[in-house]
Amino acid sequence: MAHDRELLTRIGAGDREAMRQFYEEHHSGLTGFIRSRGADASAAADVVQDTMLEVWRNAERYRGDAAARTWLFSIARNKLIDRMRKNARLSPVEDVPEEIDQAPGPEATAIASAEAARVRACLDGLKPDHLSVIRLAFYEDMTYGEISRLEGIPAGTVKTRVFHAKQLLMRCLGIS
Repeated sequence: MAHDRELLTRIGAGDREAMRQFYEEHHSGLTGFIRSRGADASAAADVVQDTMLEVWRNAERYRGDAAARTWLFSIARNKLIDRMRKNARLSPVEDVPEEIDQAPGPEATAIASAEAARVRACLDGLKPDHLSVIRLAFYEDMTYGEISRLEGIPAGTVKTRVFHAKQLLMRCLGIS
């Protein structure tokens, strides 16, 4: 997106307002992406912070070979992997992830319908690989090519995962 490229150029020049705007536009999607990878809320917040700090320090290095969001999510993915490796070295016992509270918050309760709850339940039943591509394709509006580069898998694999995930969701929802 041209807007993100412009913001990254301004960030590279030290523009704090551009950084604030970039953060506000991307932190929510980035947090969701990190959480979909199994990080708890605290770890996700840390990874988002580390990612945005990396953007601040290295925005001038963004060449535009990939979409800005793909570049951003790649940084976040690498930060999460680094964090997971570091935690694995520090703790010989695998950390048990915190149980995610499935109860909707007050705002979600006011907005959510029974159908939305069914969709959420079906999404929760997907394998991590399927959930990741569905989230990136439909919630983050990434192209299959962007997902392919971000995940480090062929575009054909992305298409196959999306196809199978959609089939599983339709079956779960009782849609033929």
